[in-house]
Amino acid sequence: MPPNSIPESPVSSTPKVRPFHILTKPIGAICNLNCSYCFYLEKEALYPQKSARRDFRMSDTVLENFIRQYIAQQNAPEIHFAWQGGEPTLMGLDFFRRVVALQRQYKGGKTIHNALQTNGILLTDEWCAFLREQEFLVGLSIDGPADLHDGYRKDKAGRPTHARTMEAWKRLKAHDVEVNTLTVVHRRNAAKALEVYEFLKANGSRVMQFIPLVERAGPPDATSTDGAGPLSVPPDPLKPRPDPAALITPWSVLPEDFGAFLCRIFDHWVRYDVGRVFVTIFDWQLSIHMGLGSPVCIFAETCGRTLAMEHNGDIYACDHYVYPEFHQGNIARDTLTALVDGPQQQRFGEAKRDTLPAYCRRCEVLKYCRGECPKHRFMMTPGGDPGLQYLCPSYKRFFNCIKPNLKIMARLIRACRAPAEIMRTV
Repeated sequence: MPPNSIPESPVSSTPKVRPFHILTKPIGAICNLNCSYCFYLEKEALYPQKSARRDFRMSDTVLENFIRQYIAQQNAPEIHFAWQGGEPTLMGLDFFRRVVALQRQYKGGKTIHNALQTNGILLTDEWCAFLREQEFLVGLSIDGPADLHDGYRKDKAGRPTHARTMEAWKRLKAHDVEVNTLTVVHRRNAAKALEVYEFLKANGSRVMQFIPLVERAGPPDATSTDGAGPLSVPPDPLKPRPDPAALITPWSVLPEDFGAFLCRIFDHWVRYDVGRVFVTIFDWQLSIHMGLGSPVCIFAETCGRTLAMEHNGDIYACDHYVYPEFHQGNIARDTLTALVDGPQQQRFGEAKRDTLPAYCRRCEVLKYCRGECPKHRFMMTPGGDPGLQYLCPSYKRFFNCIKPNLKIMARLIRACRAPAEIMRTV
């Protein structure tokens, strides 16, 4: 891998580039859990020369280089940092104290925001006091009640983690840390939509993100207990090809079930919880209905503005495309803007639009879906063309389900009225 050094060339403080986002993995794929469905644990194999956990720690040189570039190369008044893993808290609290100090050093007149995605297991009172003081937004991974969470979310010793995650949540609330919940919708909890939703709400979640689990496996492996081999590379967005022989992992949500899950929650939410609970996918779709476009890449026409950075400064096209084929460069030798706006990344992002099959282009929900994420486009259309989204049945059901009420909410907002007024009419 390239050496970790700060480029000598100065970085302009006012570049004319569109905003971009980097998902930063300061300890790579190293984690204290061994979740069955985690797509990122295998990324440790990208660095076979590293044999110990300490080898994956982001160096101070890489960290400073990244923070300096990330702030300076965006012509925006607010800069958002996102720290992920693996499990980023394995870096220790002193690392994040250094993060804040460097951000303060390089921020100029800009406002800095930090988000930390975590399983919560390592969060102590000292951690929580720091997170509150520095106004970190914490994304806490929890899949619902214990019986739904513990099926796939176990530690390295195979022990359940729900109780420890709940302790972390209580500690975060005691310190008044802002917390969003991140819930993976998988084979076990997909049929328990309202149970999951009410559990999260009862425990204080006011912002919920539901993430569909779609993972393909390689050929069956006789040595594995579930019959699935290692995860395969997702479809190349530049060359979509059908892969009808690809296996779906036994924990992946079924094609129709994610839509049913979302519709059940939406039908309840629109009657009782508008303005009290925020579900990110509902907000994203309301933005589209308002004519403002999608605030996230999966429902946008093109993508490529959200990249991933590994612990050593390697930049990849996307968090879900951290594979050698999609390695874009390294900040030791490349500037972030050169990678984000370079031809390779541009082709990657535009392929989301350009490779959409004709079946999708004619679809009545195209402007809400846009083919979702290319990593899920491995099915065949009814006409036999490649590139259909695995969750197509779910999204058709969901977008048609929510359309009438979101149109009403959009009209309320345009009239300078609260969208929560819809609860009086449904």
